[in-house]
Amino acid sequence: METLGVAVAGFGWMGRVHTQAYLRVPHHYPALGLRPVLVAVADEVPGRAAEAAARYGFASSTEDWRTFVSRTDVQAVSITAPNFLHREMGVELARAGKHIWIEKPVGLTSDDALAVSAAAREAGVHGAVGFNYRNAPAVEAARDLIESGELGTVTHARCRFFSDYAAHPEGALSWRFERARGGSGVLGDLAAHAADLVRFLLGEITSLVADTAVFVPARARPTGATSGHTRASGGEMGAVENEDYVSAQLRLASGARAILEASRVAVGEQNAYGFEVHGTKGAVFWDYRRMGELGVSTGTAYQDQAVSTIQIGPAHGEYAAFQPGSANGMGLDDLKVIEAHRFLRSIFEGKSHGTTLDDAVASARILDALSESVARRSWVDLDIRM
Repeated sequence: METLGVAVAGFGWMGRVHTQAYLRVPHHYPALGLRPVLVAVADEVPGRAAEAAARYGFASSTEDWRTFVSRTDVQAVSITAPNFLHREMGVELARAGKHIWIEKPVGLTSDDALAVSAAAREAGVHGAVGFNYRNAPAVEAARDLIESGELGTVTHARCRFFSDYAAHPEGALSWRFERARGGSGVLGDLAAHAADLVRFLLGEITSLVADTAVFVPARARPTGATSGHTRASGGEMGAVENEDYVSAQLRLASGARAILEASRVAVGEQNAYGFEVHGTKGAVFWDYRRMGELGVSTGTAYQDQAVSTIQIGPAHGEYAAFQPGSANGMGLDDLKVIEAHRFLRSIFEGKSHGTTLDDAVASARILDALSESVARRSWVDLDIRM
């Protein structure tokens, strides 16, 4: 079996998730002819990378990810650092011939995503993007159902990503709330996922109109390094520069209409992500918090047509790699194992499986269009040609 030296750049929560995914891939996908080996981890916070190396078995640790560029034992890198570092990391590592698994939204704008994509294409390396929700077996089952025509012609849909991670007024003013480092706030954090799911399920978006809001306008600055969504009180107050909430109406190339909505300050909502898709003959519904269930309405009744709950099982998506029978639970970490496998398989086989940097560019263009629509207070057309 071939081996692939992998490194992780940025070891917050998502860096840990990527690391654990690499370690689990051989267990869930033993037939893959490529085994990842943890050779290096980087994080600028003193001691964090060394701790990660000791805990997970990386061969080395550093505070400077740039050391990966010249290392011949590093063939692939997970980029799990803050958004404002994605472009520099992605471009430099791709140009150095490293395959990259990068978290969304791949920079702060579509120009950043394009730069990373172009660098990877010119270097001939593979790139995967962290749009993990499309990997859920229920989501793949929903896509198959839509493409089969059992719902008829899709007429309208709703994709909703609500969370409360920034709802507390004492949430620290981390990089996520700064325009220069966090980009477009909840657009990059959550709406990027929603935009990707709309494209994955229903095809390209041709035009949109949007509205955004900031509901917690000021927060206290943290006094030290932050990880995740920590709280701070009593410190110097600073302005929140990017969006807490976004809603949009979408027109699709198919002629369908859709609503996209995302919030990071939705009290009472924890990871309330999902969609509903309606067609001329039926509908399909999914809620991330009940990942293994799919609501389906099909038939010929139209009016008063029942909705059945399907328990997702080995026949759907990648479920069989994790559980032998229906209705056994899967979680976020499992979706990242699927993502890691598809990234490694792309490298091993020399052709793309799963998400690509083109998907990152498409999602970023939608985010840019959302911001443009708010600034212009009007509909914005998207060029869907890649």
